Amino acid sequence: MNATEGGDESVLEVGPEAGPDAGLGRASDRDAFLAPGADTGPEQGLEPDAELDLDADVEAEAAEELEAELDEQLEAEFEWQAKPDAARWRGLGKVVLAATPIGSARDATQNLRDLLAEADVVAAEDTRTLRELLRRIGVTPSGTLVSYHEHNERERAEELVARAAAGATVAVVTDAGMPSVSDPGYRVTVAAHEAGVPITALPGPSAVLTALAVSGLPSDRFSFEGFVPRRPGERRRLFAELATERRTMVLFSSPHRVADELADLAAAFGATRPAAVCRELTKRYEEVRRGGLAELADWATAGVRGEITLVVGGATQADGGLDGRTDASALAARALELAAGGLRLKDAAAVVAEGAGVSKREVYEAALAARPAP
Repeated sequence: MNATEGGDESVLEVGPEAGPDAGLGRASDRDAFLAPGADTGPEQGLEPDAELDLDADVEAEAAEELEAELDEQLEAEFEWQAKPDAARWRGLGKVVLAATPIGSARDATQNLRDLLAEADVVAAEDTRTLRELLRRIGVTPSGTLVSYHEHNERERAEELVARAAAGATVAVVTDAGMPSVSDPGYRVTVAAHEAGVPITALPGPSAVLTALAVSGLPSDRFSFEGFVPRRPGERRRLFAELATERRTMVLFSSPHRVADELADLAAAFGATRPAAVCRELTKRYEEVRRGGLAELADWATAGVRGEITLVVGGATQADGGLDGRTDASALAARALELAAGGLRLKDAAAVVAEGAGVSKREVYEAALAARPAP
């Protein structure tokens, strides 16, 4: 702050009431007026420099107080946004979807530790798995632990939202990763939105993004297909539909089905379509094996253990059906390839026709004509 912006200049500005010294507002006159020993009227003998220093001290003190107040406000805002400690979670009345480690317990964030320690209710896919995680990260929960899995998800979701509506902080966790991503969590999210209950998330480890990142396949555009159908017929139909998908695809698999799924993928997408099998991500025996689908299927027949995520490259011109070709012979050949993988010829023709933007009847008739005689 300076004098012209609110300081007291009465000592420097002398008005008409100043008597014989009227007009001393000029700089040269002010210097004479403030000279030591000058007669200053009722304030005779007051040291002018002391008066000026007093004004400066007042202004400096006010500036320091304002700066300190602003610092406190900024610090409080920073603490609220960047350090959501246990007190932040208590009493807000909300549902919090919290990501848990997919392998290493060291990936548990401080936010997750605080939430698990202070939440009024912690709903877990498997309470035994949660208790083991709590033991490994050294957290003692103060709230109630309840189960929340695929068999009680619908009923329990209503209970959890009711608790949050009453002012409780409800944490929802799964065995690994983010709730609602191929794990329970979707229903409680929908119920919370419908009830007008605040819902938020604590981000953290994700098998989908981790596998995509380390696969070495294009990651600018991708789709997540989750767990594919267990029944071979349904699985092959799904793969036939995905055969012309241009984006990189991420799928979850299991040790006892991965070999069959890779073989079906090779039949539908082509033997050389690039892919990656990501196993035991972030754990001690992490492994990422890349290769063509047929090569990976052969490798998997010897047995694969652990948590598995598959990443498959999207279709390109070399895979057929995406280079603008619409001649009947090429489309018929593609439909026959899909049918050889276990799909009905009519369904295979429909998939090929949709990808090429032509009539499925045309593709089906061309495939019938090109099909070898029995």
